[in-house]
Order: sequence, then structure tokens, then C-alpha cells
Amino acid sequence: MKCLLPILLFCAIAQGQNLVASNRTLPDAPSRQPFWSLEKKVSAGMFAGLIATDAITTQRGLTQGFHEANPLMRPFVTRGAAGEAAGSALGFGAGMGIVYVLHRTHHYKAERIAMQLMIGGEGAIVASNIHAIR
Repeated sequence: MKCLLPILLFCAIAQGQNLVASNRTLPDAPSRQPFWSLEKKVSAGMFAGLIATDAITTQRGLTQGFHEANPLMRPFVTRGAAGEAAGSALGFGAGMGIVYVLHRTHHYKAERIAMQLMIGGEGAIVASNIHAIR
């Protein structure tokens, strides 16, 4: 009898918790941030524009006798505009791929920082190209 009372008491408490829990509804889970937000669209557009400007200024510099400083891009840019376009597309895809992986792993702050660093770096390269060809 001493053992039966605690078991009945435990069962009554557990049943009471089930009744209380069934009356409440769980709140909706927070929604994930969309990848293509307005900020990301503007940043991707700026990044694409800077890559295009880099391609144009690089080709102009090559016609003036300069050489490509980036050894990874050198095989592409020496093949003319088509090679430059292919290399630029690969660079843009790699940059946006990194941003997408950071987004999918919920590193939203790192995603924004990476995008801004890529834009800043590409802007510095474009400024350097423009300074060199003038």
C-alpha cells in the first residue's frame, strides 16, 4: 500500500500535465530569412557590376601592354573577351556560392560580412586597374 500511493500520485500528476499541454498550442517556428532579400539583390548587382568593370579594365590594360596579376585568372584573360567572360562568371559564381553556403548554415552575419568584403575587394581591384591604365 505504501508503494501504491506514490505510483498513483505520479500517474495523476502526469495525466494532469497531459491535459494542460493539450489545451495550449505551440507557437509557430520563426521563419527563415530569405536568401534573395533586397539587400542581397543590391549587393549581388554591385558585385556583378564590379566584376564586369574589372573585366573591361583588365582587357584594356592587356592591350596597353600590362599583364594579369592574378595567376588563377591569367589563363582566362589571355584568351580574349570570351575567356575573360568565363573567368568572371566563375569568380562571380564562387563568390555567390560562398555567400549561399553561409546562408544555408545560418551564418547570416558572416554572410553579410563576406559579401561586403568581396564588394570592397573587387572595388579596390577596379580602382587599381583604372589607376594603372590612365
